[in-house]
Amino acid sequence: MDVPRYQSAFLTEVAGAIRTRHYSIRTEQAYVDWVRRFILFHGKRHPREMGETEVAEFLTHLAVKRNVAASTQNQALNALVFMYKEVLDRPLAAEMRGIAHAKRPKRIPVVLSVEEVSKLLRGLEGVQWLVACLLYGSGLRLIEALRLRVMDLDFSRRTVLVRNGKGGKDRVVTLADELVLPLQRHLQNVKTLHERDLAAGFGCVYLPHALSRKYPNACREWGWQYVFPASRRSRDPRSQQERRHHLDASVIQKAVNAAVRRAGIRKKAGCHTLRHSFATHLLERGSDIRTVQEQLGHKDVRTTQIYTHVLNRGGMAVRSPLGNVLG
Repeated sequence: MDVPRYQSAFLTEVAGAIRTRHYSIRTEQAYVDWVRRFILFHGKRHPREMGETEVAEFLTHLAVKRNVAASTQNQALNALVFMYKEVLDRPLAAEMRGIAHAKRPKRIPVVLSVEEVSKLLRGLEGVQWLVACLLYGSGLRLIEALRLRVMDLDFSRRTVLVRNGKGGKDRVVTLADELVLPLQRHLQNVKTLHERDLAAGFGCVYLPHALSRKYPNACREWGWQYVFPASRRSRDPRSQQERRHHLDASVIQKAVNAAVRRAGIRKKAGCHTLRHSFATHLLERGSDIRTVQEQLGHKDVRTTQIYTHVLNRGGMAVRSPLGNVLG
């Protein structure tokens, strides 16, 4: 395991515990930052000297003074729970009292019509078009699409294997027939790029967990390469090894946002809107909600049921009485 580099010895210890458990680099950065902010909030006291009371004070401060979103407060709580359990070996009490919880707004997801999705996709091209089509055609999260490896695409079965999705779960989703040929052509270009990297002495891609030690040559194999590689190589922040990572999420986000504006779509839409639209349109076409749940990778069907509220609003569910008055 690569040694994390932080100014504080304790933060280095926290980062090391996170890496040992194979959390993502983004989770490491977020958790370490929350631990740092927790320590600074309490006057640089060591967490060993604090406990549930101080954690509750910090979380309440985030909700009341900083007015953070519920998801932000929950992330801070998860970071501190991890620190006390995995680093200090002193788990926090399951029920901490006196916490002012940030309010979680109940919002119905923004969904595009079929016509709006068509307009949006027509405003994209190349790799951006392919990724957006996977978000809508397979219901993928953006990061799931960008992390796809060549071996995850099964063209004969028309399936996509999503590895280590939200909650650390794998799942298999559908691959639209219309994407088979475009993806195959795209992979030809990716393979050429990979062969150039190999010829230049590179071509070793990041492998999850201990695979790089168990199979030292696997990182150069074609099947492990990213479907959507970055345009240039970069230095891994953990290993400091120069390699080609997957495409940055901001590239797709900016392209989709621009396509939304060009299409004249007035809704607050982005990459995740395509996933919402995928689920809603499946339900509109009569798909069973359990099937949609599996495609989306939701742990609880109640999460999937939010899309039934989209179906039941407006003119699709209620006939306005105005016609009886004006008719």
